[in-house]
Amino acid sequence: MLRRSLIGLALATLLPVSTSHARAEDTWPQWRGPTRDGSFHGAAWPASLDTNSLHQSWSIPLGPGYSGPVVTPSLVYVTETVSKKLERVTALDRKTGKVRWTREWEGAMSVPFFAKSNGDWIRSTPAWDGTRLYVAGMRDVLVCLDGEDGTERWRIDFVQALKAELPAFGFVSSPLVDGDSVYVQAGNGVARIEAATGKILWHACKEGGGMSGGSFGSPAIFTLAGIRQLVVPTRSRLVGLSLKDGTELWSQPIESFRGMNILTPVLAGKDRLFSSAYGGKTLGIDIRSNGDRLTSSVAWEYKAQGYMTTPVVIDGHAYLHLRSQRAMCIDLTAGTEKWTSGESFGKYWSLVSNQDRVLALDEKGELILFRATPDKLDILSRRKISNSDSWAHLAVAGQTVFIRSLDGLTAWNWSASASPDAR
Repeated sequence: MLRRSLIGLALATLLPVSTSHARAEDTWPQWRGPTRDGSFHGAAWPASLDTNSLHQSWSIPLGPGYSGPVVTPSLVYVTETVSKKLERVTALDRKTGKVRWTREWEGAMSVPFFAKSNGDWIRSTPAWDGTRLYVAGMRDVLVCLDGEDGTERWRIDFVQALKAELPAFGFVSSPLVDGDSVYVQAGNGVARIEAATGKILWHACKEGGGMSGGSFGSPAIFTLAGIRQLVVPTRSRLVGLSLKDGTELWSQPIESFRGMNILTPVLAGKDRLFSSAYGGKTLGIDIRSNGDRLTSSVAWEYKAQGYMTTPVVIDGHAYLHLRSQRAMCIDLTAGTEKWTSGESFGKYWSLVSNQDRVLALDEKGELILFRATPDKLDILSRRKISNSDSWAHLAVAGQTVFIRSLDGLTAWNWSASASPDAR
């Protein structure tokens, strides 16, 4: 019952981007999917990842990238770092993987030495609104392209437009489309942009530049304490902003190491958010109305530390991957640990849920299917699916799972004859 309530809240408060009347389960239009919560609402998945249940449809080589693929009814968009100067976005035929068009620009950059082990390549996942594609390049540039032919509609260089410092780690935040606006964390702050024209409508929540500038996380939209608002993770806080003018509605400090507050905000219940940061703690944060203003308070805290993996929420529990490289399940009402895996995995998981099952793509190139239960980590199946590291987020659309590894993109199809029954 709680799970259905949370899904209802997500659908009501996370207004998905337009998909030109396509079924939501047949597209993956942005970071973490149609409702930006890592959930897939299509047909049940089989209980196995073997070759009888999941088979490769096509594969193409690419330069490195962190960006997840974006999927429309007919196309797949994927970004890559081509060289020390160039970045590229490519539109592929969804059924065959054949290139429809490519666009590239000078925009690559080098990140600080202590982050180089994970690469200098492009990070932000694009967003598609049914007609336009919004792509963020590392040098704090947002490009709007026609989704069908790649024609450039407009471009914003936030360093020039806002006279801001170039963020040391590049443009990391993934764009969020809502109605006629695009929201991004850029220019060392947060901006609302008119989707049709590229006009900056407001720029707020400004913080330091240089090594302290640029968000590591991405925004989301929720209705909290009766107000629909933009929730953004900065390097040191979780903040609620007015969608209309960027006014700060509330702010909650988030402890982290070197500003590694990376997770996308997650709805953890009515008026409650979830946070877990590297170098900090795992938190349940309540947003309340106090007269004419909103306030935030910590409902509970737990010692575990997240890293880069934003969790999925099922039946009042969050399933996440920790700094320790173990998986954990935590009760979102009480903040109590239900289990932590004995096994350590790679440095990162991307997670997509479907009913009581979760697909996890491990950084080491292994795909893991587990059943969401607070009793234990119940792994149903696992399969090595890439010999290259896989830092980009999974995309699931219809019967296809799209996996972006550092050296390519592969489409995998569920077999129509495979049984969804668990063992």
